[in-house]
Amino acid sequence: MEGFCISEIDDKIFSRIAGKSYKVNCALPLGDLRYLELLHKNLNGETLRGEMICNVAIAADVLEIFERLYVASYPIERVRLIDEYDADDELSMRDNNSSCFNFRVVSFTNRISRHGYGLAVDINPLYNPYIKTVDGKKIIAPDNSADYEDRAKNFPYKITTDDLCCRLFRAKNFLWGGDCWDDEKDYQHFFIPEEGD
Repeated sequence: MEGFCISEIDDKIFSRIAGKSYKVNCALPLGDLRYLELLHKNLNGETLRGEMICNVAIAADVLEIFERLYVASYPIERVRLIDEYDADDELSMRDNNSSCFNFRVVSFTNRISRHGYGLAVDINPLYNPYIKTVDGKKIIAPDNSADYEDRAKNFPYKITTDDLCCRLFRAKNFLWGGDCWDDEKDYQHFFIPEEGD
């Protein structure tokens, strides 16, 4: 479909991510990543251009999912490289930016995130927060998303277990962080699991 394409990471794109999402110690070879150009619609039905970097193993599937979301006018506010936020996950989430690759660890661990391998996609993260209790304290990320913790409420950009976004990702063998774990919820997060997940 016009407006949707996959390409390798050329020098121009690499210059945008080097030292940001693609850190000096990145364990993933650059050749394992792909650059996606795509279209998406916001709540007003306006067509916007987006870009994302992901693992080559999921690039075709992710692009197909975004094509189908676009055709269905599924609302996504923005899709920008996380490097526009200096690869700061909190800043990207606070701006409701949907993204994929960022070489980083899982929050509160030393384990490389699935985002670090380009194998996880976050969709409309402001309205679909990450919620976990750490040392008796509830953590909600991004830190401006507390209004969206209560999933019984109706609000824009909310992902639910039976909505189109969930169905499309599940059909491509992604898991959804909204129903994977008892001790935490990650409503924005779709990921290809590791063995044992």
